[in-house]
Amino acid sequence: MAEGKKQWYVLRTISGKELKVKEMLEAACKNNPDDLGRNISQVLVPTEKVYTMRAGKKVLKEKVQFSGYVYVEAVLHGDIENFLQNTTNVIDFLRSREQGKKPVAVPESQIAAMLGTTQEREDEHIDVLNDYLEGESVKVTDGPFNGFIGEIKEVNRERRELTVMVKVFGRETPLKLDNSQVERV
Repeated sequence: MAEGKKQWYVLRTISGKELKVKEMLEAACKNNPDDLGRNISQVLVPTEKVYTMRAGKKVLKEKVQFSGYVYVEAVLHGDIENFLQNTTNVIDFLRSREQGKKPVAVPESQIAAMLGTTQEREDEHIDVLNDYLEGESVKVTDGPFNGFIGEIKEVNRERRELTVMVKVFGRETPLKLDNSQVERV
């Protein structure tokens, strides 16, 4: 590694504290721009958007993709390495298997691929919500027909809606449901 060249490194953190570590590092760089700000250029915690059900409503949350890891672009020398390693909630750098080795730099191509896959995964997430097929059996998980099992008769991918046929009092009844209101049986 040439002195003065910024590279990407991986910090192992306590799971669930990745965003806190990112906030602390960014705040420290902002408060000390001459030393830390010059040597640490980016702190990255890849996240993805996930829909969850809470109190019967669909809620969009951001979920950390790689639990326990924070990516840092920095010029790594003694003081910066010590600062990063001794930050609260940081366990250590990702290092090679051999003891006493320097932290392993992540190739720029892997970071670019990861950032690219972050965007692709957000796009894929929409497709995952739309992967139901006609004729598939599903269970209603939300609404007045909660617990009913039926068969998908129609899939509207643009609107993320399904038409599900359920038996109510012995008669087949069509229900228009959002994809998030059903699960596979």
